[in-house]
Parts: sequence; structure tokens; C-alpha cells
Amino acid sequence: MRFLHVWRRNLLVWRKLAIPSMLGNLADPMLYMLGLGYGLGGMLPQIQGVSYVAFLAGGVVCSSAMFTASFEAMYSGFSRMHVQRTWDAIINAPLSLDDVVLGEWVWAASKSVLSGCAVLVVAAALGLVGSPLALWIIPVILLTGLVFSGLGLIVTALSPSYDFFMYYFTLAITPMMLLCGVFYPPEQLPGAAQMVAQALPLTHAVALSRPLMNGALPDHAWLHVVVLILYAGVSYGIARHYLRKRILK
Repeated sequence: MRFLHVWRRNLLVWRKLAIPSMLGNLADPMLYMLGLGYGLGGMLPQIQGVSYVAFLAGGVVCSSAMFTASFEAMYSGFSRMHVQRTWDAIINAPLSLDDVVLGEWVWAASKSVLSGCAVLVVAAALGLVGSPLALWIIPVILLTGLVFSGLGLIVTALSPSYDFFMYYFTLAITPMMLLCGVFYPPEQLPGAAQMVAQALPLTHAVALSRPLMNGALPDHAWLHVVVLILYAGVSYGIARHYLRKRILK
């Protein structure tokens, strides 16, 4: 449990800028939900039995968790690892690099929970939450955060500078936003694109959160949970491997 010291250290630093940080994490998802949900949604019929803004809210909760975990694991994590040399200082204490990596992984996922829950609260205030089942979205957000913080740490381990993060956002994050059912049902895509979407983690997160948001139980929930757990575990293992190679070489 020594990783909790790393988690707590990051929490104490973040508390100093908690309000602007939360506002920044909320800005993009709120613009999507309000701008597209009410603007574009006003010209669309119901989708899967709900209004477009309610349909969109179920996807935006997960995409918000994805972005928050990715930014924290990459930009903030890279700063602590490479620029500020915080990790070097920590592993000179009675903590190992594995403790640091685990603490960073859980911390980035924790921030994604705060971001996702903030979007969930706003959705509830707008009357877009159909049932107390929506509370089960919180563990879905945490699992989504663990997936994308693990993937983000892999990019952090392999990147020589901040500039390389844009490749990941352009080639991975943006396609997932477009393919994984955040803005429209994946069934609208061509067959080949649907197959790609089913292999991506965000698809499974949205497939869990959207029915829960609207008061229904997800179909094949166990399958989506297993896929996310596999993504989280494998990405964390790969990130730890490459970070050990980079720092302990």
C-alpha cells in the first residue's frame, strides 16, 4: 500500500489548484453536451428512445473520464517524471519505482472519477438521469480512468518530449471519440468500422454507462467489464515495464 503516499502527495499538490482544474476538466464535456445536445439535438428525433441530449450525456461522461485520465497520466505525469524529477526524488526515499507508477496510475484514474462525476451531477441537474441506476456509472468511470491512465503512462514512458503527446491524441483519442458511440450509435458505422470500434475500450465504457444513465441495465454487462479490466491490467503492466526500462536503465 506504499503507493498511497504517492497518491496523497499528488492530491495535496492538486488541492492548491482544485477549482480551476475542475473547471478546465468540465469545459469541454459541458460544451459538447450543451452545444451539440441542445443545438444539434433540437433538429434530431429521439435516439434509442431518448432525446439526443440524454443520449449524448451517457457518452460524454465516459469521454470526460478518458480525457482527464489521459491528460493527467501524460502531461502531469511527464512533468513529474522528466521535467521536475519528482519521481527521482521519491524513489530515493523508502519507495520503489513500482510504488510511484502504481500511485500515478491510481491518481490519474481518481481525477477522472472527479471529472466524470461532475458531468454526471450536471446531467442530473438538467433532468437527464433517469434512475438511481446511474450511480453504477461511478465504478464504470473509475474503470475507464484506469484504462486510459494506463495507456497514457505507456505514451509517457515512450515520449521524449511533450510534443509527441499530440500523436496519441490525434491517432488514438480522437478516433475513439468518433467511433465509440459518444455522438451516435456505433451501428451507424460501416461494418469494418464497427469491428474496429468493438475492439476499442471507450465503446465498452459507453455501452455500460448509457443504459445506466437512462434507467436500464446494460446488455452483456459482464463482457464489457471484462474487456475494460483486461485493458486496464495489460496497459498498466506495459507502462510499468517501459517506465522501468527508461528510469532504471
